[in-house]
Order: sequence, then structure tokens, then C-alpha cells
Amino acid sequence: MTVEQFYPIYLNAEKVTIDSRKISKNDIFFAFSGDNFNAATFAHKAINDGALAVIVEDENFENIDENIFYVPSTLQFLQDLSVYHRDQLDIPVIGLTGSNGKTTTKEIIHAVLSQKFNVQYTYGNLNNHIGVPLTILSVRAEHEMAVIEMGANHQKEIELLCSLAKPNFGYITNFGKAHLEGFGGFEGVIKGKSELYAYLKGENQTVIVNENDQIQVEKTQDYQPKITFGKRTSDYFFEIFSIEHFVGLDYQDTKALSQLTGDYNFTNLCAAAALGLHFGVSKDQIKEAIESYTPTNMRSQIVKKDEKTLVLDTYNANPSSMNASLQNFITFEGTKTIVIGDMLELGEESIAEHVNILKTAHDLGFNEIITVGKHFKAVNDSSRSFENTAELIEYLRSNKIQSENVLLKASRGISLEKAIDFI
Repeated sequence: MTVEQFYPIYLNAEKVTIDSRKISKNDIFFAFSGDNFNAATFAHKAINDGALAVIVEDENFENIDENIFYVPSTLQFLQDLSVYHRDQLDIPVIGLTGSNGKTTTKEIIHAVLSQKFNVQYTYGNLNNHIGVPLTILSVRAEHEMAVIEMGANHQKEIELLCSLAKPNFGYITNFGKAHLEGFGGFEGVIKGKSELYAYLKGENQTVIVNENDQIQVEKTQDYQPKITFGKRTSDYFFEIFSIEHFVGLDYQDTKALSQLTGDYNFTNLCAAAALGLHFGVSKDQIKEAIESYTPTNMRSQIVKKDEKTLVLDTYNANPSSMNASLQNFITFEGTKTIVIGDMLELGEESIAEHVNILKTAHDLGFNEIITVGKHFKAVNDSSRSFENTAELIEYLRSNKIQSENVLLKASRGISLEKAIDFI
């Protein structure tokens, strides 16, 4: 079975899935296999559940009469099919990566552009070598644009994802201390993320640049075409303002107040607004999109609980984003407790970075500092240092946090959001 032969079947499908539990009528199921499982064993059941076709990489389960097709690699076939489909699309595709703020920026861009266009975009965090092909294959004839998030934790990954998504526009949110272990340090982060710039330059596609970010400016100084924001001399200039905990942007006397906290989210709003203006979305439509967007994904999310204000930022953490969160949270009025969890995938930098964050937290003078995770436990001898979230929850059962404001910030693996019900 070749991609060209299979493509007409794909065009008649409702969606593509790799989860046998989520098969609906006329879906295509890609049966991935691993060291301890073989999803091809679900192939016949998938057909019985209504699947239009199943792709397997185990010849023993091929049954052409039932539309169960064998290929040497389900992953390679999925990627090849997505590339073939991408080549049929004649719409703007916006590629997005960066150390912090990718998902929030993607969602705001989607909200802004959706004011005028039918936009498909990456759902959740499907931003890797499997998620990007699935996103591409979810783009259909009715869509007029696509926004594709690309994540990476090592060199050459963004290069691969660009070869799949083939973005016409690209934006790097920032270069931060994330996935240092995989990238080989901060310089490796810059090199890895800049693979998006290399693709755009090589294909003569458009780069979006925050001119307040010196690394972005240096890396793209000889690039054209280019969309810029950040300075008065940029293509688009926005001014920041805030009300209570929330950040907003002002463009030519049109003010849009978001439901996001933190000045670090201002550039995320600016990138979305700049793209919107470039594509002809009006100022009023941008205002509507920004003010209507509600964060619900544990990223810079403010929740009122009893008489407390909780800031939930538990989806991801690295030294750059942790420091930004602490600097923002200290500006809140009233007493403040921080509950911070381990920052993962830092490699040899881990001990030093956790020490630095703990020192910053003490220097800022929070009313209470609680840490969670083995890395913080190794550098924090306080009685309010816990090895995992389960230990924290046991502590909170009998020790209620008294502060008016509580920040929860940690890497995803700490599952710090489980403690919310006990605060």
C-alpha cells in the first residue's frame, strides 16, 4: 500500500486516530506498536467499531478485504501521508515553537484569526513527530488556515517537524532554559529552536519577529519576508497595560484586556495581534478575540477558590518560566504563598537551577515557600519541602494555607494540580 493509493480512502474518512478507544464511524486507525504492546491486535475490532481503514505494521494482521493494510512502519506512513496531504493544501500554515508560551500563543492566534477565517490548529499538546502529522491530517477542505505548534527537546526535531508541516509563516516565542539536558545547554536550545528560522529562510517564507528579543533580531536580521512587532519602528507596535492581575494590549487606542496574568504573556498577545492585523482582522475583532479567550489549560490560569486567588501554572516549568512566574506573582496585593515543583529535563544544570530559583523565591520575600519534588528536596531542608505531590496533599489536609494568594508552578510530571482541592 502506497500513500498515493491510500489517499482517496483518507479523503473519505472522518478523522485519523492512533487511539483504539476513540474510534468512531469512518475513522482511520493507525495501529502503533511498542516494546510491550501491539495495537495491530485491535485491527479487526476497529473495523467492527466502524473504522474505514486500519494501518498495521504487523503482516499477520493484514486483511485487505476488511481494509486492514500492512506497511513497514505506521509512523513513517503517517508522516508520509501527512506530507502528501500538506502538499495538496493551498492555505497559509503558521508554524510555532519556543521554550515558553507556545500553547498559549497558539490558542490566542487561533482565537484572533478565527474572527475572520475558518482555522484549524493543534489540539492540546499534540506537537511532536506524531502530533504534528495528526494535526496536518485534521486540516480539511473547509479550513482556510492552520496553526501548528511544534515542540522539541533535542536537536534536529524542529527541522523534522518543519519538513512535515512546511509552514509559510513561523514564530519562535522565546529562547529559554527548557529541555537543557536534551539540547545540551542554553546554546543548544537556541540552535535547536532556530531550525525553524533555517527552514523559513531556505523556503523564502515569512518569519514573525519580536524586536524586543535580541536573539530573535540577531537570528533574523537578513531574513525577508518578515513581520515585526515590539518597537515603535516595527510593523506593529503595541503598548502594555494591566488591570488587577490581568495583562492587556493597546493598539492605536483600542484596548484589549486578556484573562491572562503576567507581563510575560504580553508578547504572546502581541504576536497574535500582529498576525491578525497582517491578515486583515480588524482591531475590534482582535479585541473581541483577546477578551473572550479563557485559559483553561493550567497555563497562567487564575482561579478564585473560597476567598483565595490561585494562579495555576502547572503544565510546564523551566528556569525561565519559573522566574517569570515568581516575578509576576510578587506584584499581587496581599499575602502570598508559592507552591513550586521540580523543573525536569535540566540534566547537569538541575541542581544549580533549583538552587537559583529557591534563592530568588527567598529574596522576593514570599510569606510562605513550599517546594515539591526530589530536585527541590535535595536543595531545600525546610519542613515545607515534600518529595512528591502525595506528601504535599497529606500536609495540606491538616495545614491549611493562610495566604490570600497562592501560586502553583511545576513541570507536568509533578502533577501539582492534584493539590488544588486541598488548598
